[in-house]
Amino acid sequence: MIIRIVKMTFNPNEVQSFLILFNENKTKIAGFEGCTHLELLNDINTPNIYFTYSYWKDESYLETYRNSDLFKGVWQATKKLFAD
Repeated sequence: MIIRIVKMTFNPNEVQSFLILFNENKTKIAGFEGCTHLELLNDINTPNIYFTYSYWKDESYLETYRNSDLFKGVWQATKKLFAD
């Protein structure tokens, strides 16, 4: 099993846009073959920092997801909202 943690720092004005994007796609991501768990976590001290926390059956499933159109589209839209 692979546990994947991704830390993301958003422009404070874009947090709501990210939350909408995540909520629109979380079912698709969680339902992707090999994903057994997906959570969105928020830093308790810095409200514009979020983490995705996901479990994958093994590295091959994660790589398939990372090469998918779903990942590419969501990641491209997400990166535009980053603070840096």
